[in-house]
Amino acid sequence: MKKLLIASTSTLFGGAYLEYLFPQLEHHFSHCESILFIPYARPGGITHDEYTTKVQEAFLKINKKIVGLHTFEDPITALKEAKGIFTGGGNTFLLVTELYKQNVMNTLAAVLNAGTPYIGTSAGSNITGISMQTTNDMPIVYPPSFDTLGILPFNLNPHYLDADLQSKHMGETRETRINEFHVLNTIPVLGLREGSWLEVVGSDIFLRGTLTARWFQKNHPAMELESGVNLNQL
Repeated sequence: MKKLLIASTSTLFGGAYLEYLFPQLEHHFSHCESILFIPYARPGGITHDEYTTKVQEAFLKINKKIVGLHTFEDPITALKEAKGIFTGGGNTFLLVTELYKQNVMNTLAAVLNAGTPYIGTSAGSNITGISMQTTNDMPIVYPPSFDTLGILPFNLNPHYLDADLQSKHMGETRETRINEFHVLNTIPVLGLREGSWLEVVGSDIFLRGTLTARWFQKNHPAMELESGVNLNQL
């Protein structure tokens, strides 16, 4: 049975890394002494070691050990044997490229579908959708495919921002970009605001946090979804 937390962001304004998710993480990984961390997204260009150290320091606060996937000679076996998995944020193009390069995309999908507890934030959440085509990130590398894990039957747009009606900025909005996506694609998209996350239990996909999320479907008006809704019923 699938067990995933899929968060819009790792850090809320004024808070520490993962701090707002600690209560959920303690419960989610209650049976895991060690968690395998996938550092491939490399936010700000930091190294895999530097990123892993940052995550280790955060998870020490809930008494969990973190081991970086990049430290294993056989990443496929490491994923198969992992008791829990975390993929952090950064650049989704880089993350997807490295998952394909290491030949672990299919293995990661298989272990998550089989029930290995997972947390993803930002780019690590993007990869749980059908494709990475609704990421906000710059294409700093060229992945072999835009196809991702397909754990969710839709795509995500983490860090979703609403138009600021008080601003004089006249450029395009996130909603504009998602509507452009739907001119040529049919995959539904969930705009997930910072502070919100999805809790996936088996086939159920619940919106958690205090905020609403924005749901986009081709040829349909956008909808606001209330916290607690089961997206599997849409």
